[in-house]
Amino acid sequence: MNKYIALFRGINVGGRNILPMKDLKNILEELNCTNVTTYIQSGNVVFNYENDSKKIINKIQSAILNNFGFKPTLLLFTSKEFITAVNNNPFTSDTGKTIHFFFSSVTPANPDLLKLNELKSESEKYKLIGNLFYLHAPEGIGRSKLAAAVERCLGVPVTARNLNTVNKIISLIGI
Repeated sequence: MNKYIALFRGINVGGRNILPMKDLKNILEELNCTNVTTYIQSGNVVFNYENDSKKIINKIQSAILNNFGFKPTLLLFTSKEFITAVNNNPFTSDTGKTIHFFFSSVTPANPDLLKLNELKSESEKYKLIGNLFYLHAPEGIGRSKLAAAVERCLGVPVTARNLNTVNKIISLIGI
């Protein structure tokens, strides 16, 4: 049985794409996922599944479309992939909300590094490793011009989580 982490993009934000976590948990259980645990309303789910992970993405999206009227973007990682992403974090901070992980399902082919550097404030640092963009924004993500442009500069869809959320997901994995 494989353990997976599902990160949803754009659910329960601004009154759009409303998907209660209890309902999401029920959907996954109906699709034969086990030990389903959700964390906060932004769509972070840890679960076990023994079949093809590529098929479960489509099944989850279809079930949500049928029940809630929208098809969410969903990124799925094995627990090993997720833990590796966390271990590769190049930044440290006492404040977990200043470090952000921008997850993508693909590695950016032609990221606009010049634009990223142009938008970066003096206090910000970033690192792109494979399909993950790490950002340390000590002044806060809300003030970051870089954070607002990550997806455009990378040229791939992303979903972001701060270090506090990522650490909570790690604790749910049970390592």
